[in-house]
Amino acid sequence: MNTLTAPLRESSTKREILLLLKKLGSTTIQEMSEHLGVTGMAVRKHVNALKKDNYIQSSTIRQHIGRPTYIYSLTDLAEQLFPTQYDVLSLELMEEINHMFGELFVDELFKRRRKRLEQKYRLAMTGQNFEEKIVTLAKIQDNAGYMTSLVKIHDDKYSLEEGNCPIFQVASRYRQACQCELALFESLLDSRVERKECIADGGTKCSFTFENI
Repeated sequence: MNTLTAPLRESSTKREILLLLKKLGSTTIQEMSEHLGVTGMAVRKHVNALKKDNYIQSSTIRQHIGRPTYIYSLTDLAEQLFPTQYDVLSLELMEEINHMFGELFVDELFKRRRKRLEQKYRLAMTGQNFEEKIVTLAKIQDNAGYMTSLVKIHDDKYSLEEGNCPIFQVASRYRQACQCELALFESLLDSRVERKECIADGGTKCSFTFENI
């Protein structure tokens, strides 16, 4: 089972909560309880679990009298649980571009994407050392839906795993996407980067080692 879509495949209160938030946009524990016909305590238990997994986020509404009200909504990661045609559309557009302008033009598109991401990531890494840059990179990738896990092997070596590939359909057809990701990491960290495993190659995850040189 795909871990990213598992919460929606379960026949459970968690699934109903996610579907309800998708429909309503945002709501409270009490409103969820009323809609689902379960106790507020049960709803809160599932909401806390979904928050821990980064599927739900909360915001606070201050009131003139009484306690603040907590409003819950889906995160960007949760939005990926629901069916879309983005992957199909992206792949179809890439196929058309390749047909019209050729493989070299596709190469240039991925290089331009890498440069754009590099500029964006460098801003977030300004003034950081090797370790801090890696931690920042892992957070950025995780926020982008890559479901990252970072492990420190020793002071100058780290392992990064990406449990999900948000651009899997495109990367499977156009390996330039994977090549540009590797080049992006090398440039940002100014280190030796080795890819150990790749989802687009049939792996269960994308795995990298970073070594400061």
